[in-house]
Amino acid sequence: MTEPNLEKGQVILVGAGPGDIGLLTLRGKDWLVRADVVIYDHLVNSNMLRFAGSAELIYVGKKAGHATVTQNKINELLVNSANAGKIVVRLKGGDPFIFGRGGEEVQALKEADIRFTIVPGIPSPIGVSAYAGIPLTHRDHASTISIITGSNEHGEEHLKLDWENISTRTGTLVFLMGARKLPRIVEQLIKFKKKPDTPVAVIQWGTTSRQKTWVGTLNTIVDIATKEKIQPPTLTIIGEVVNLKPITDWYETLPLFGKTFVVTRAEEQAESFIHMLEEQGAEAFLYSSIKTIPPVDWGPLDQSLEELSSYDGLIFTSANGVHFFSQRLREKNKDIRELKGVRIYAIGPKTEQAVLKLNIRVDTVPENYIAESLIECIGKDNIEGKKFLLPRASVAREVLPNTLREMGASIDVVPAYQTILPEQPETNFLKRLNEGTIDVITFTSSSTVTNFLDRLNKEHHEKLNKITIACIGPITQKTAEDRGLKVTIVPNQYTVTGLFSAIKSHFAK
Repeated sequence: MTEPNLEKGQVILVGAGPGDIGLLTLRGKDWLVRADVVIYDHLVNSNMLRFAGSAELIYVGKKAGHATVTQNKINELLVNSANAGKIVVRLKGGDPFIFGRGGEEVQALKEADIRFTIVPGIPSPIGVSAYAGIPLTHRDHASTISIITGSNEHGEEHLKLDWENISTRTGTLVFLMGARKLPRIVEQLIKFKKKPDTPVAVIQWGTTSRQKTWVGTLNTIVDIATKEKIQPPTLTIIGEVVNLKPITDWYETLPLFGKTFVVTRAEEQAESFIHMLEEQGAEAFLYSSIKTIPPVDWGPLDQSLEELSSYDGLIFTSANGVHFFSQRLREKNKDIRELKGVRIYAIGPKTEQAVLKLNIRVDTVPENYIAESLIECIGKDNIEGKKFLLPRASVAREVLPNTLREMGASIDVVPAYQTILPEQPETNFLKRLNEGTIDVITFTSSSTVTNFLDRLNKEHHEKLNKITIACIGPITQKTAEDRGLKVTIVPNQYTVTGLFSAIKSHFAK
């Protein structure tokens, strides 16, 4: 067998973990960012695919035992894509080498002289059991673990397992992919003398907001599964460690556990909000409805930068305005010394933080983070004859500049950026919307509301009536209500942190 040809592309087998996007490894994310092609499975969290940027996405998942693409065809896809000189990420649920056919795929790559790399993932027995609050080992209850497949790849009725040997093991038994074979598993364990009162836990959709755990014994779990209509994907844990769940439970007790959120703000600003929600047990995924880009014409802002010293005040109404203003200041070979003697106004704490990062002190931040409150602060001084600069989005509310002019000030409103509708890769949003498995949609600006709704058809609009709508403030709320949405959550403090607190309070009730 020859050595792999380094002029060809390569294949990276990446373990995506058991479901929670946060359990993807840093190395796995790095390869997704670099990928030309991503070939992914059914149980992969599709929100991970946004890390892949413009890569070609190929779904080869298997659901309910039925493969959309045969294993031989998957092997062929891997080889052909790599032979075309591409970086191919084979994204697999859990870990590639634990009941994931990773070994078979590596064999095919080796035979075709294709370079490959293995990026381990958190296996579902490890991740799911931890999120279910069940330690697989405990010195008082179990010192060994057996991981067993509950699925039969060849479709035979009975699993070909050494049931007598498995039944006599004293540690923890973990069955993967065994939802449909649960009656058979229980029958064989009891047949070979496993105690009928042995504790059992079945966890469905582990590590996601849809996680649900049923606890029983070998005697009762089949009846529970039948009554509850438990469907895949599941993981079954059998052993005394199951009794520790009331003590070691943590994920299912978080305040937002079981809730699914859609975050519509710009991708570059969404990460911190998503993390806030996830840390409280929610599933949060991005369906970005806004993207900030430079203005069509830098001319008006450039002209203002040439005469910064002529202004009495500089007003920022968003962190984006600060970002693009400072970016253009640098590009024009200017710095903060140009702002000597100019008062700086920021509409809220996030905008203030963005200004402070430039080592510029903010003179005024209003108590309420809206234009009307900022006007009130500015108007406390006599501003007649004063000159202000407002770098902002190319399309925005006119209440601030109009009111300042009415008060006798002059104000130059210059576009520092524009917001557009981003290209939206296919995500599971519409699928989840149709399933009715979205609990909350969050909006952080009027633009996110407008762009979000413009993407949906009439049928989708009707489904929104059953979803809780959360808006960052009254302006965004009005836009949403004018478009027919019923807004349930609006914070008293019009920031992302305030919105997060209002969401927690709402569900605590």
